[in-house]
Amino acid sequence: MKILFVTHAFPRHAGDAAGSFLLGLAVALRERGADVSVLAPAGPGLAPSDTIAGVAVRRFRYAPAPLETLAYTGTMVEQVRESVGGALALAGMLALGRAAVRRTREQLAPDVVHAHWWFPAGLVARSQPGTTALVTTLHGTDVRLAAARGIGRRLFRYVARGSDRVTAVSSWLAERAAATCPGLAPDIAPMPVDTTLLAPPAATAARAGVLFVGRLNAQKGAADLVRAFARVHAPSKLDLVGDGPDAAATRALALELGVGDRVHFHGALPHESLPGWYQRAAVVVVPSREEGLGLVAVEAHLCGAPVVAYDSGGLRDVVRHGESGLLVPPGDGAALTDAIDTMLARPDLAAGLAAVGRREVLARFSPDAVASRYLGIYEQAIDAAARRLLAPARATAAHAPHA
Repeated sequence: MKILFVTHAFPRHAGDAAGSFLLGLAVALRERGADVSVLAPAGPGLAPSDTIAGVAVRRFRYAPAPLETLAYTGTMVEQVRESVGGALALAGMLALGRAAVRRTREQLAPDVVHAHWWFPAGLVARSQPGTTALVTTLHGTDVRLAAARGIGRRLFRYVARGSDRVTAVSSWLAERAAATCPGLAPDIAPMPVDTTLLAPPAATAARAGVLFVGRLNAQKGAADLVRAFARVHAPSKLDLVGDGPDAAATRALALELGVGDRVHFHGALPHESLPGWYQRAAVVVVPSREEGLGLVAVEAHLCGAPVVAYDSGGLRDVVRHGESGLLVPPGDGAALTDAIDTMLARPDLAAGLAAVGRREVLARFSPDAVASRYLGIYEQAIDAAARRLLAPARATAAHAPHA
């Protein structure tokens, strides 16, 4: 089977974090016999074509080089909103991306085009109707755009209804998408996680401390965690791994609450260094609101770490309260403090929950399991595309004059 990924985020080089889960999926699909290629936008210093971990990558130009900064950094929305250049670059990405999809499809003749994020990739791929099956995957930020009133919602419906299969990486995202597009029933199919890199420590060692990994912003909830941590009874420390717009405010909050000496800010760290942090933590806290999936919780489980999370968004797919971790209502500081205290005071309970969590995420998020799931979805999409192509022919035959 030949598959073409269309995406605005994909690793630019080995070890790059941008869309790294897509590379994991591509590699896992190749190991199961699929031929996977990638079409992505140009970016600063990137060659028109490349091969990363055995996956062929093509890149298309969409604007003058100084403006080709929309992809890979997670700042597309901000750039488009804040500058005329960003808006013009987006227009170029949509127009020239459409031409690139048509050209690449003609050259490679894939069985399936797999668009990651309905915008911009899904819209670009949907604008090129043809015989190739189209699968569109919703990852999170794009569903928020789809839920907005106006043009975003109309474009999302256009893409969803023109796709042969739509998938979402969590049940919460699938529900939000279905509410936005009546009649839509996305398949729930998460992205893979590197189960070789993310694993429990080789030797059993005492775990200590509370760990947060993620952007320091309101949605990720670092400030909520600092407030809850300030009330924790057990003597402990809090490590914050990540950076973001609320970094200074979060530091000031820790000082204001009198825990500045026990809250340690480490900034953004390379992804390959994270397993060591997960392996040492007594509890990993994920206080995110409306998280598309909750990748930090998945990674923590794989490393054998106990997890406390907000009962919100896709985190419900990853953490089952009282079975594989503890969930608390979003914004309930007292409940968050109590859950952290429970994990710190009862390491036996924490270890049992963590063991269940690891078994469950291995079954759902391992590259082999995810690749198998998507190969099945691709087959269904190919069948749906064949039926789609037959429908006009049948309609024409039904209305043809009879002798």
